[in-house]
Amino acid sequence: MSATWKPVGERELRVGLIGLGAMGRNHLRVLGGLAGVRLTAVSDPEPVALDAASTRSGAQPYSEPLAMLSEADIDAVVIAAPTTSHLPLALTAIERGMAVFVEKPLASTTVEADRIVAAAAAPGAPPVQVGHIERFNPAILELGRLLEAGWLSSVYAISSRRSGPFPARIRDVGVTLDLATHDVDILCSIASERPERVSAETARRIHADHEDLLFGLMSFPSGTVAMLDVDWLTPAKRRQLTVLGEEGMFELDYLTQRLTFARATDTSAPRLIGGYAPTFESDVVELRVATGEPLVAELEAFIAVVRNGGRALVDAADGRWAVVMAEALLTAARERRTVELVPG
Repeated sequence: MSATWKPVGERELRVGLIGLGAMGRNHLRVLGGLAGVRLTAVSDPEPVALDAASTRSGAQPYSEPLAMLSEADIDAVVIAAPTTSHLPLALTAIERGMAVFVEKPLASTTVEADRIVAAAAAPGAPPVQVGHIERFNPAILELGRLLEAGWLSSVYAISSRRSGPFPARIRDVGVTLDLATHDVDILCSIASERPERVSAETARRIHADHEDLLFGLMSFPSGTVAMLDVDWLTPAKRRQLTVLGEEGMFELDYLTQRLTFARATDTSAPRLIGGYAPTFESDVVELRVATGEPLVAELEAFIAVVRNGGRALVDAADGRWAVVMAEALLTAARERRTVELVPG
């Protein structure tokens, strides 16, 4: 690195974007609407997508991302390219003193993630933020606030479901690295700790090379247990979370940003469904959530760090841990055993 990175302050921020897949196009849209931000350069190997993005934004087009990082005059870069390309792109941007936003997962392996973490931790290095977008979901933020306020004195169990149709564009990694990294990150955030062991089962039904179904189990030092249900096989998109504790249960829908709380139930007087199936009524409260687009909040948080300095909410070390857990889940499934995790 040629010089120590410094926050850019309040001047116009020049940003580059690498990758124009589904997530890259969302970044293109949001960056175009942020005050004080100019999308200066954009890169993608697909000529039609690149030309459309350049025409829409006025950004200089580059078919080769490393050329963009070498030639474009930018302060920060958003990397929304395939996971297997994250390492060389992130390292090059860090070396050139650019603040880096890299979509999750941080890298395709822990070894690669370690190299990015080391580069980001070097003296004078620019900030690195990893795109764990669900951390910025308003329903998750409200859930975190209520847990912090003591609505549940202890968390017994967490279950997470993230499923939907197979995205044919994703060929380089399986559903564990691509999707489950969202959930392992959120589950650790809710539990306020990292798991000590994991076990899993995976299957490959549609994907040519990688698993497209994962059932995972995470055990935390406090005794909290978490379950993952992740797949690319479900016809309809589902993004759901349940947090069960002594005083009741939160249920959350990431897509609708709906959050409810069901108080612990009196089981002494069951109600019969159809005259024979006992059930128990509970007071269910729908909680107020100030809805909004998580990607906008996520990029605004990144821009604030680039302008003012400080630590990203989800930095490279956080992104690395999600990769560590994804690898552990895959190892557990492949070797049919429980995998112990070393904190750190």
